[in-house]
Amino acid sequence: MRIKAAIDKVPGGMMLIPLLIGALIRTFLPGIFELPEFKSSFTGGLLTGTSALLAAFYICLGSTIRFQATGYILKKGVSLWVGKIGTTFLIALLIKAIFPDQNHLFLGLSALAIIAAFSDTNGGLYMALMGQLGKKAEDVAAYSIMSLESGPFFTMLILGVAGLASFPLLAFVFAILPLLLGMILGNLDEKMREFLSKGQDVIIPLFSLAIGAGINLTNVVKAGFSGVILGVAVVVVTGLVLFIIDRITGGNGVAGIAASSTAGNAAAVPMAVAAVYTGYSEIAATATLQVTAAVIVTAIFTPLITTWYAKRVEQRKATV
Repeated sequence: MRIKAAIDKVPGGMMLIPLLIGALIRTFLPGIFELPEFKSSFTGGLLTGTSALLAAFYICLGSTIRFQATGYILKKGVSLWVGKIGTTFLIALLIKAIFPDQNHLFLGLSALAIIAAFSDTNGGLYMALMGQLGKKAEDVAAYSIMSLESGPFFTMLILGVAGLASFPLLAFVFAILPLLLGMILGNLDEKMREFLSKGQDVIIPLFSLAIGAGINLTNVVKAGFSGVILGVAVVVVTGLVLFIIDRITGGNGVAGIAASSTAGNAAAVPMAVAAVYTGYSEIAATATLQVTAAVIVTAIFTPLITTWYAKRVEQRKATV
């Protein structure tokens, strides 16, 4: 049986399919989560151990982030990173100013879902696109800076600074600590980087299964539609902003459009944030579905738009 090949045909399949399996278990077999035998078992730990699995994932992810960067990598990576985080922060301020109920804005979207989807770039997608369409290898390496977006830290920071949530200082420290630990280990020892980085792909379906086990599918249709709108908004808004920033900093705009996506691990952020700030606990499951939908939408539209624009750039060069 070619199970992995079939899963890989689905955009974000290694995250989406286990998440749906977990959601099916929660929806149709909710009673097992209350059984003492289940709670004390390895199966119970797998389906409810989201925090532990995410902590392990962020250590592995952090190991891939390099401290050193050349001038071009630094300029490209920092400009796109600041553009992504800055745009998300401005959106958070607008939400705070315009909407009195940040948990239910419109189409079922919440501030939590919007900020989580907007603040994290799909690194694998960006590197694949720039490896094919970029003008130099350093365009790919720029993601070493942008990968700082990964995890719940900046989502929490933006929500907190914008006044959309309140987090104790230690919450920020503990949220970023696994990522920092991975970064330190990966930069001190190349063999540790190689070893830990392999864990990302293994842990993604495991934490997705646990996240799904906290979701009731009765809300999936509504969340899915609003998630599609969220994904389109991410591509349009961040694509335009990052395109302009890329052009201003000497690029041709391709890298900016290639970064207009939502990372797969962003789907884990709502649950991670809700674990710290109880004000989001009731909407975390819906926000997870919305961000997951945004991941899929951006995984489809971002490559299409990036490739189309890159071809236009090449056509202009050919006519000059």
